[in-house]
Amino acid sequence: MTEMKLKTPLIAAMLSLSLAGTTAQAQRSGAFKVVETGQTFGRLSDAVAAIGGNNGTIVIAPGAYGDCAVQTAGRITYKASVPGQTIFDGGICEGKASLVLRGKAATIDGIIFQNQGVADGNGAGIRIERGDLYVYNAMFRNAEQGILSADDRSAEIVIDRSTFQRLGRCDRGLSCAHSLYIGGFGSLKVTNSRFEKGSGGHYVKSRAPRATINNNSFDDTQGRTTNYMIDLPAGATGVISGNVFVQGQNKENWSAFIAIAAEGKDNSSAGLNIHSNSASLARGVKRNTWFVADWSGDQLRIANNSLGQGLTRYQRR
Repeated sequence: MTEMKLKTPLIAAMLSLSLAGTTAQAQRSGAFKVVETGQTFGRLSDAVAAIGGNNGTIVIAPGAYGDCAVQTAGRITYKASVPGQTIFDGGICEGKASLVLRGKAATIDGIIFQNQGVADGNGAGIRIERGDLYVYNAMFRNAEQGILSADDRSAEIVIDRSTFQRLGRCDRGLSCAHSLYIGGFGSLKVTNSRFEKGSGGHYVKSRAPRATINNNSFDDTQGRTTNYMIDLPAGATGVISGNVFVQGQNKENWSAFIAIAAEGKDNSSAGLNIHSNSASLARGVKRNTWFVADWSGDQLRIANNSLGQGLTRYQRR
C-alpha cells in the first residue's frame, strides 16, 4: 500500500530554524522580562522567583539558553518573544528537566527544548509534578524525554500544535524513556501535534484516566527501537480520532499501534472511542500487526478507521 501522507501541525513557520544548530548562548541582559512589572532579568530562575505565588508572564528574547528553573507556586506563562527562536538547550534543574513545574499552573508558548539528559535517563524539557500544564507551538527534540510528569489527579495537561522529535530511549539497563510520558494526572489532551523519529520507548504514554488524542501525526518511518505509538498502560476513557499513524521498520515492539491497559486496569476503558484514524506500515515494511491491542476487557468503540495492508483492527490480549 502507498504510504499515507502525514498531517503536519500548524507550527511550520516557527520551525524555520536558522537557530536550529546554534550552541551560542544569547545575550544575558534583559533576556527574561516579566510583563506585569516590566522587570528584566539575566536568569530565568530570577524571573520565576520574582513572580513567586502570583500570576505572571515571562517573555523570553530570541537565543539559545542553558538556563533552567523550578516553579513552586503561582501561574506562570513562559512565552518566546519570537516563536521558534527561543531555545532551552540542555539546562537541567534538580537532575530532572529544564523546567520543573509544581506551581498552580504553567503555560509554554513558542519555545524549543533540546538536548536534555541526566544520569537516570529521564532528562526532559519539562517535568510537570503538580498543577495544570498548557503547551502551545513548542518543540521537543534530541533529548531523553520531551515531557515527563508525576501524579496530580486534580490537574490537566493540554498540548497543541507542538512537535516531538528524536526522543525516548531504552538503553543502559534503565527503564525506558518516552517522547511524552504522563503519569496519574486527571486528564491529557494532545491535538494538532507531530511525533516523529523516536529513539526508543513509546511516542505517547499516559496513565491519566481521561485521554483526548486528536488530529496528530505519528511518523515512525525513521524511528529507532521504538514501541507503541500510543500506550494507555492503565486504561483510559476518552477519544483517539483523526490521527495518522505510519509504523516503521526498526521497532523494539511492533505488535500494535495502540495499546490499552497493558500494565493493569487501574482506570476504566469503557466507551473509549477510537475512530476516523488512518494507519499503515511504512513503504517497504512487510509484516502483520494490530491497530489496537486491548488488555482491559472493557467495551471499546473502534470504528471508521482506515487500515493499510498487514493491519488487523483489534486483538484482545
